[in-house]
Amino acid sequence: MDESGGSGQPRSGNDRATDRHEGQPPRTDPSHPEATPDTTGSGPAPEEQAPAEDAHGRDTGAKPSDASDSSDSSGSSVSPGVSGTPDPSGTPDPPAGRAPAAPRGRTEVSSGNTGGGAGTGAGGPRGPRRPKDPGGGLLMGRPFGVPVYVAPSWFLVAALITWVFGGQLDRVLPELGAARYLVSLFFAVAFYASVLVHELAHTVAALRFKLPVRRIQLQFFGGVSEIEKEAETPGREFVLAFVGPLLSLVLAGVFYLAMSPVEPGTVPGVLLAGLMISNLIVAAFNLLPGLPLDGGRMLRAVVWKITGTPMSGTVAAAWVGRALAIAVLIGLPLLTQTGALGGDPEDIGGMDTVTDALLAAILAAIIWTGAGNSLRMARLREHLPELRARALTRRAVPVETDTPLSEALRRANEVGARALVVVDAEGEPLSLVREAAIVGVPEHRRPWVAVSGLAQDLTEGMRVSAELSGEELLDVLRATPATEYLVVEDSGAIYGVLSAADVERAFVRAMARPS
Repeated sequence: MDESGGSGQPRSGNDRATDRHEGQPPRTDPSHPEATPDTTGSGPAPEEQAPAEDAHGRDTGAKPSDASDSSDSSGSSVSPGVSGTPDPSGTPDPPAGRAPAAPRGRTEVSSGNTGGGAGTGAGGPRGPRRPKDPGGGLLMGRPFGVPVYVAPSWFLVAALITWVFGGQLDRVLPELGAARYLVSLFFAVAFYASVLVHELAHTVAALRFKLPVRRIQLQFFGGVSEIEKEAETPGREFVLAFVGPLLSLVLAGVFYLAMSPVEPGTVPGVLLAGLMISNLIVAAFNLLPGLPLDGGRMLRAVVWKITGTPMSGTVAAAWVGRALAIAVLIGLPLLTQTGALGGDPEDIGGMDTVTDALLAAILAAIIWTGAGNSLRMARLREHLPELRARALTRRAVPVETDTPLSEALRRANEVGARALVVVDAEGEPLSLVREAAIVGVPEHRRPWVAVSGLAQDLTEGMRVSAELSGEELLDVLRATPATEYLVVEDSGAIYGVLSAADVERAFVRAMARPS
């Protein structure tokens, strides 16, 4: 993605054509936005960029360098009706003026905060700050330091399980009476405790591979482990996906062994049998080879290993997931009607048919949506490396606090800069002059308006290293929302100003480009 002006001068993401001739400074007509230091991205870059000046107009020798193009490519798992590690939903287009949020969940393993020591300027390396509480429902605890939430939808499914299982208990243990619903509620809680063990298996494996886990959430159709980075190798991806179903199979075996000393027609016997069967279903369903299920991630890892590219694995597993969604939508009601899943077809009433069709539609929708989201997230992560702070940075001119706005704009126009940095007498940056504030000042008042009155003070998070790119860049911008950021070299020297609007435009263009 070419973000340079063709001569080494950073440009904004706006590529509008202009009738300005090369080397001609921006117009100063107050009716035009170009009256600001050309922050709209209009106008060709000068053939050779002049060095930046200090606040007194002296040559500092510092100038942004050429930025070359690059084009390269994490996991919560959502298990419909069970658990797993599904791909997060697609990232929507960010609102204007704000940097696009880094993907969460997985990309397949989604990366939010990388914590990877991204430099932020003179202050040295600093990782993005993680929110203390990601939220997502009722906090139940923090095993292994990962918050576990119960979503409000869980209470709905718990009530549904209590009602359905209570009806079955009425046929098996009629002597329980109304107490059967207490037993059914216990079964619902125990079943979701099994789902939590499934998700904890994913979490422990992720932590073992040094992949950050944002949270675990128990919801309507199972559990979600939001792993914030993608596994580095297909082998780790396979292990990360397989440990969940493996633990469910282990739990089924434990409940089966526990049934041996228990009499079958008793409450403990029925509960153990129900938990054994439910964990077998969880394991079997999650092993189906389609995203966003665990089996889909295992298939992705295999294709990744064979082809050498994670994107190929994602495409294959996502399309298998979509085929699986269609099979569930059509096949589940048919299997129920023919008695293939147990029961006498003659006993199936109209309400049962409607319920089965509704369940199949919900499961199919979850699988289809998850597969599509996996494709979108993979494409996003493939293009994220194209976002580079050095390529997107606007050239800036340092000015002292009492400099009139008209004089500051004159200096910026002389050297083709498109941003203003307010510095002290020693040249240390203090604040950034806001582009929107410049546009709002009429031209006839600019000689009497000091730049300090239009500037936003620099906070710690508004210093961005020129070396940042991809997810690390988005993480830093997301940690400190602002419209402009000061971009600095590792030495602490001012490189320029990064506009969140430029990042957004580059992000949208990268996502629109075919993989």
